[in-house]
Amino acid sequence: MPRVAITTLGCKINQFESAAMHELLGGEGYELVPFHQEAEVYVINSCSVTARSDAETRKLVRRARRRNPTARIIVTGCYAQVDPQTLAAMPEVDLVVGNGEKKGIVEILALVDPQRVQVAPTDRDGEIVALRLESHAEHTRAFLQIQTGCDALCSYCIVPYARGRSRSVPFHETLEGVRTFARKGFREVVLTGIHLGSFGQDLSPRKTLLELLESIDSQAIVPRLRLGSLEPGEITDELIAFLARSTMVCPHLHIPLQSGDDSVLARMKRRYSAEFFRERIMRLTGALPDLFIGVDVIAGFPGESDADFGRTLRLLQDLPVAALHVFPFSPRPGTPAADLPGRVPGDLLKERVRILLELSREKREAFHRRFVGRELETLLLHPREDGALEGLTRNYIPVSVEGGDSYAAGNTLSVRIERAGPERCHGRVTTGEESTHAVF
Repeated sequence: MPRVAITTLGCKINQFESAAMHELLGGEGYELVPFHQEAEVYVINSCSVTARSDAETRKLVRRARRRNPTARIIVTGCYAQVDPQTLAAMPEVDLVVGNGEKKGIVEILALVDPQRVQVAPTDRDGEIVALRLESHAEHTRAFLQIQTGCDALCSYCIVPYARGRSRSVPFHETLEGVRTFARKGFREVVLTGIHLGSFGQDLSPRKTLLELLESIDSQAIVPRLRLGSLEPGEITDELIAFLARSTMVCPHLHIPLQSGDDSVLARMKRRYSAEFFRERIMRLTGALPDLFIGVDVIAGFPGESDADFGRTLRLLQDLPVAALHVFPFSPRPGTPAADLPGRVPGDLLKERVRILLELSREKREAFHRRFVGRELETLLLHPREDGALEGLTRNYIPVSVEGGDSYAAGNTLSVRIERAGPERCHGRVTTGEESTHAVF
């Protein structure tokens, strides 16, 4: 079988979908090799969040062609979705495949003379077909896509044009997907989506993410369930109460802030205020004191003054969040924000990013240090090069685990945290109960 190399740009959904394509192709006997090696087929899963992302995709296309002048080069992902003709005009590109067509990668590669551009419109009606990932590199956590698309139309974001309107996997199929993973022995299932909180809004009868979580929890389908990103307005009192009583859903949330200044939020077309965000975070951490909260923030949005940035910085300093995901603003042609005046100079933008990254490092280390001396339920993922085992707590703390040599990946152990740093904690096994499920 031909050797296939896949590389990925952009978000966690793209990374998940690349891994799912990897799994589909591997299941058909294709030899999967790293992108830097010679292959007969190169797949570039592109991002299109900024013009720089588009340029990086084109660079990877040319690099693949130089590596093997006779290879088939396929570009998929969001750049392929929003601007397929530009990619098709590149002499190095053999196929342009839309986001919705990724699930058919095996069939596409089997075609002798496929149509060069295979990109369906994102606004088509109908249910989505979920991509499932069963052989994640850790062999212990499974990822299930339950939603795609977004209706928010934030001014800086190309995603609604690249992924289309919000569409959900049918409710019963989602439940069965979680059950399937549990039967296969996976200890943790991660629910993924572009706009996860909108799950079920398009279904008939209408459903909600909370209803889905309550169904999974009440049936005790899987030991651990983890959520992707949720918008601030989706953190309802009902959801907080559920999270506080659930022993299945992990105390780990990713909540985008983007800015702590109301005027910047308005230009971003975000539908909340800085004070509302503050109130939701404080309500969450009051109900779940050990909750890990990761926050997205964009530095240097057009028109962001020193005072605006100062308000963002002070809000983040005050809030009990555990980590920041910092993005320097980069204009994306085709979005309203690309034409906004007041572009922040490059040197100032870099300085604001540096300040936020340093704050994130401090926040993460402080969060980790809170757990020194405590015993945390830790899922073993894989061996580390230093001889220890890599583990993950329910509240998303990476742990280097000593004393777990007799346990394999997939076991859940009680680990006493002995040391903490900004990247991870270090701990030692105190008690453990070997999983009865085979995960390999």
